[in-house]
Amino acid sequence: MSSLPLAVRDSSTMLRRNLLHTRRYPSLTLNILLTPIVLLLLFVYVFGDVMSAGIGGGGADRSDYVAYLVPGILLMTIGATPAGTAVSVSMDMTEGIIARFRTMAIHRGSVLIGHVVGSVLQAVMSVTLVGAVAVAVGFRSTDATALEWLAAFGLLILVALAFTWIAVGAGMASPNPEAASNNAMPLMILPLISSAFVPVDAMPGWFQPIAEHQPFTPAIETLRGLLLGSEIGNNGWITIAWCLGLAAVGYRWSTSLFNRAPK
Repeated sequence: MSSLPLAVRDSSTMLRRNLLHTRRYPSLTLNILLTPIVLLLLFVYVFGDVMSAGIGGGGADRSDYVAYLVPGILLMTIGATPAGTAVSVSMDMTEGIIARFRTMAIHRGSVLIGHVVGSVLQAVMSVTLVGAVAVAVGFRSTDATALEWLAAFGLLILVALAFTWIAVGAGMASPNPEAASNNAMPLMILPLISSAFVPVDAMPGWFQPIAEHQPFTPAIETLRGLLLGSEIGNNGWITIAWCLGLAAVGYRWSTSLFNRAPK
């Protein structure tokens, strides 16, 4: 069998394996999914009026804050999903299955591709569920065209792909699943210090560079612009640059660790 059909066949097999693992261990997926949903409900129903009054200059309108909040929550969901991937990869490394795969006549890249594609599919399903909750609490995107919706979907896929490769590298570099979970924690923390909940210019001056010069803020602003019809500016290009750079680093990191001869 030639290289391409072999890679497709083995990657499909590894993808099915990872999806079966997701079904057998639903608690990890549920914990990752609950965090953005709880934050969405908390900021809408507990802090919604106060936050909207602060952002709107004194006029409390919860619906406006829901529209502002949801793009950040969706990107937070994307950032949380790869944490489970890091744990799953670390489990494969520590339980010896990777060593077994190295002795089998399978395409070497299929193991990593199965993890990455499975994580991206899981991220898409998680975003769909969180998006359904967002619609239930009042989010509407009436100004977005079909092309903008397509671009927003592509943006979410690109961000998920970039952070998944980083998570795969973190999982392979971790000595155990607990360490892998800790190493993937920045992917869940960065959205909290971005423009997800309040505009960057409303933050203290010393903190604004931290919030602005990180991958989530331009991605959130781009998604917000696509869904709400607001200005995107250079955020779209900055997001693409961040995603391509992170994906390249994560891919190189993951493949170098995977191809390293076992000790």
